[in-house]
Amino acid sequence: MHMKNYIIGAIHFPPMPGYLNYPGFDVAFSNALFDMKAFEDSGVDALIIENNYDIPHVENISSEAREQMIKLGIALKEKTKLPIGVSVLWNDYKSALLIAKAINGEFIRVPVFVDCVKTSYGIMREKAEEVVELRKKEGLENIKIFADIHVKHAEILSNYSIGESARIAIQKGADALIITGKWTGNAPQMDDLRTVREVVGDFPIICGSGVDSDNIKDLFGYANGAIVSTSLKEGGGEDLVNVKSYDSRISKAKVRELITKVK
Repeated sequence: MHMKNYIIGAIHFPPMPGYLNYPGFDVAFSNALFDMKAFEDSGVDALIIENNYDIPHVENISSEAREQMIKLGIALKEKTKLPIGVSVLWNDYKSALLIAKAINGEFIRVPVFVDCVKTSYGIMREKAEEVVELRKKEGLENIKIFADIHVKHAEILSNYSIGESARIAIQKGADALIITGKWTGNAPQMDDLRTVREVVGDFPIICGSGVDSDNIKDLFGYANGAIVSTSLKEGGGEDLVNVKSYDSRISKAKVRELITKVK
């Protein structure tokens, strides 16, 4: 899989059905469409949709939330030619694959692939075999697996170093590795990126948090791409978990500034 200076814009859906502040389909879609246009007009390479504001997260989302993500995903896909990926928090790879299948998506993000981690929402166990098995069973080998290693918002319970996690994730079927900082808005440590790059050779590495126009050139000394959203938002209130509230919209000017640095 060839990637160079690859920018994936993350579209964070507002709370989905079943959550207190669910604003309804129309608001969710108009917000997502605004963000998508800001990303697309500014030249990102791909998009990823995510249920970022479903707090507290659960390991497996409801069928109602999944159907809403499918409906939103289909409506967005009709309005863009960009590849779209799917991330379902906390680690709902089944829903991610089913949504990607329904919307003709190109990849999914799996936060817990080979590490076992403790999160605010419980212990999440590694699911590499299950993800690969389900993908095969559903005939979805065309959908790539972007796997986090030593993911943010979590305490690692496995004994693997980040280099070992990288090696095992590739062995178990990851198509790209995602490396994050410790929290939303924190960039990956350069040492982590360097270590993983030495272990994996030219295998794709994606920065999964904290990338902005100030650090992207340094990070891309080791990484092939980045998933970006929080640093590109403006307006809206603050949010303790997600830094920005779901009322914050993607700024076209900020996306352009970021992309100008690397393209």
